[in-house]
Amino acid sequence: MCGIVGVLGQNEVAPILVEALRRLEYRGYDSAGIATVRDGVLERRRAVGKLVELSDLLVHDPLAGKSGIGHTRWATHGAPNVTNAHPHKAGPVAVVHNGIIENFRDLRAELRTFGLTSHTETDTETIALLAQHHMAQGLGPVEAAARTVDRLEGAFALCFLFEGEDNLLIAARQGSPLAIGHGDGEMYVGSDAFALAPMTDQITYLEEGDFAVLTRAGVKITDQNGQAANRAVRVLQLDTAATDKGGHKYFMAKEMGEQPTVIGETLNAYLKDGEIVLPGGGLDFSTLSRVTMVACGTASYACLTAKYWFEQLARLPVDVDVASEFRYREPPLPTDSLALFVSQSGETADTLAALRYAASQNVQVASVVNVTESTIARESDIVLPTHAGIEIGVASTKAFTCQLMVLALLALKAAQQRGTLSEEAIRVHLDALRALPGLVNQALSVSAEIATLSLELAEARDVLFLGRGALFPIAMEGALKLKEISYIHAEGYASGELKHGPIALIDPTVPVVVLSPHDRLFGKTISNMQEVMARSGKVLLISDQAGLHEASDGVWKTIRMPTVDSVFAPIVYAIPMQMLAFHTAVAKGTDVDQPRNLAKSVTVE
Repeated sequence: MCGIVGVLGQNEVAPILVEALRRLEYRGYDSAGIATVRDGVLERRRAVGKLVELSDLLVHDPLAGKSGIGHTRWATHGAPNVTNAHPHKAGPVAVVHNGIIENFRDLRAELRTFGLTSHTETDTETIALLAQHHMAQGLGPVEAAARTVDRLEGAFALCFLFEGEDNLLIAARQGSPLAIGHGDGEMYVGSDAFALAPMTDQITYLEEGDFAVLTRAGVKITDQNGQAANRAVRVLQLDTAATDKGGHKYFMAKEMGEQPTVIGETLNAYLKDGEIVLPGGGLDFSTLSRVTMVACGTASYACLTAKYWFEQLARLPVDVDVASEFRYREPPLPTDSLALFVSQSGETADTLAALRYAASQNVQVASVVNVTESTIARESDIVLPTHAGIEIGVASTKAFTCQLMVLALLALKAAQQRGTLSEEAIRVHLDALRALPGLVNQALSVSAEIATLSLELAEARDVLFLGRGALFPIAMEGALKLKEISYIHAEGYASGELKHGPIALIDPTVPVVVLSPHDRLFGKTISNMQEVMARSGKVLLISDQAGLHEASDGVWKTIRMPTVDSVFAPIVYAIPMQMLAFHTAVAKGTDVDQPRNLAKSVTVE
């Protein structure tokens, strides 16, 4: 969601802030702004649209100063316009905010009694007004900010800048992530460490309830109880090559192409001398009665796919929940169960809240994350990293397939511990996993073919995706990808459900994408495909050589996938789903890496 940066520097800070915000573009935003202090004077510049609009504004109306804050806004309260853009300013206070202040209406009404009125539609302006009120009562900046934070309810990451204070930033965290960077006579604040990487590799992650006072000499942090907190300084490990497009026009194209490598690296990270070895002491699946998997968006489809693996290979029951529903349903969790949370960023707000609920029920908590220093990772009993590397494109590609690889390895480990598969069967399945990087590379080779057919798909208004078994979640993921970046309405269904409603949508204008490797369910899926074709539906059949040989007559288009072990076919068949969405979006001219209204890391409800 919203991106935050703050800098106490030795040089002019405006270009540094803009470049840091550029590294947060992947989070999704609709406006941007910065504020600086120079010679004690607090000023700001804000613009609607991409950062280039803010950069152009700063060329014509420069902003000087060596201390400043910046923000990319993803609108929650109020339309995307300059008035609602951050930083928000009230008197001597400017503030940037990621999150939602749930009691802002009550605070706004209270502030009106003091003659302080709002000029925006946002909840954030209330924070600045409240701090202004406290300063008008004689409090200094630190005390005013602390008193303000104490009144806030909801989720927030905040950074304050004050008039007359060019050596002071104040940061606070409750629910939304925030990092502190340590430089040589400089200090930094960022929504994540990635934004600060060009400036420093020395990072401190704020914990829940932390309040930080920064000067160029360092930072003083107090915890939610007001006690001094000694938070560790960690050295940031970042591959700078991962932060550029590597010759590609889009990050998504680059990240799709990296999948053979990162899937292999993820597999190798969990295999030692041919054995599956889990980090952190591992997990004991032999005593578990069930597993509850919780995630949002694409990660939830990884969980739904893994449900098939755990139940079929390990005979272990699995419940899969969307985090935003799980957290409020508050289901009973047996103490002999495992709660497993999957999140690329490790900061997904609903998933984090669901994790905290599970932890309160005294069940073991594990997480599959791509960011091992994230809040979800830090609050888990065991962390199972994906090794996808930084993923910048909003539509997840390599993080998703690496999640599937980790979950496949977990399912095999569970089967081994529970004795549901022989050692020979485990070896055969591991060999199938070892083959996946090469098979994914083969799947990527049909990109040009998919680009051609996507020119026609781009004309569609609705698209259906069908799959059976573990390919059903991949069908839903394909529909989600197409919606996310091409803005075409799409839905994924279990192919056996076609006659229970969706078949009413079939007509010659509705393409139907059928995922059907030549496996034990092939005949069933093809029967459903024939029902579509009997009603003049346009079928795009995705299968292997044997499947296309047997069933491609009369279909609209085909995509050939390599022959793959049927258990782990979802990992390979995820690839054409990504490419189909990507090339359709390119054909339509949409913003592939930063689609409208979406954010990479969803850190608010």
